[in-house]
Amino acid sequence: MKILRITKLSCITALLSFFTALSVANAAEKIVIKGSDTLGAKMVPQLAEEFKAIKAKQGIDVTFEIAAEGSSTGIAAVIDKTADLGMSSRDAKGTEISKGLLAGIKMEPITVAKDGIAIIVQDNNPMDEISPREVEKIFTGDVENWSAINGKSGSISIYTRNTSSGTYAVFQDMALRKRDYASSSQKMAGNEQIASEVAKNTNGIGYVGLAYIGTPGMKPLPVDGISPDNPDYSFARPLYYFYDAKSEMRPIVKEFVDFCLSPKGQEIVQSVHFISIL
Repeated sequence: MKILRITKLSCITALLSFFTALSVANAAEKIVIKGSDTLGAKMVPQLAEEFKAIKAKQGIDVTFEIAAEGSSTGIAAVIDKTADLGMSSRDAKGTEISKGLLAGIKMEPITVAKDGIAIIVQDNNPMDEISPREVEKIFTGDVENWSAINGKSGSISIYTRNTSSGTYAVFQDMALRKRDYASSSQKMAGNEQIASEVAKNTNGIGYVGLAYIGTPGMKPLPVDGISPDNPDYSFARPLYYFYDAKSEMRPIVKEFVDFCLSPKGQEIVQSVHFISIL
């Protein structure tokens, strides 16, 4: 009788261990990604959906938390350990690198795609291209009326990203030669808002990532005859995932990053009009 009780206890223990292991195997893996609207509005969600579908076929449930609120927020989230990956459309600043080191974080970038910051105007604007010098004059406020640029009178309405945006900082460095934006410029939360405002405003001008150049009612202007999806475009820049190089990346996060860099992942990058790194 004693042997029987021990056998029953062993079976119960084994069953509990089995169901515990099964529960762990079926538990959802979660990846948290924060930062750039340029990456996070379209490209990363599509990469995430395809990755989820691939893992689901393997019996692994993966969920994503994606917050696209600007490159600065992504880098900050890696430093305070609230995100696995920080999306950024700019390099990390020296102050951010130093802050990370003080917190025991070594910021490292992974280039996941390339983008061109497209200059956009409404379809009715008579211009069919623009020069770097004209871009600088408009966005710094040196020129305030279209008559000085395209011969058609009208006060220029400038739409930019907000100050937490990596695109805001990169464009200031590349196109404005680090000069201040015009005081009249209107700051928008994301690419979609800029495209929408320019499409509605005959006198509007702004800049967006390549994923938004097909927005109805507006058109991208080649700069010195070179379109924004050309690698030689004046305002081209890399897009990054930042991570903590001092900590081992979780296996599921590394799998996702590897997928993003794979031929299949880069097909998705191209499908939303960014430039592949392959």
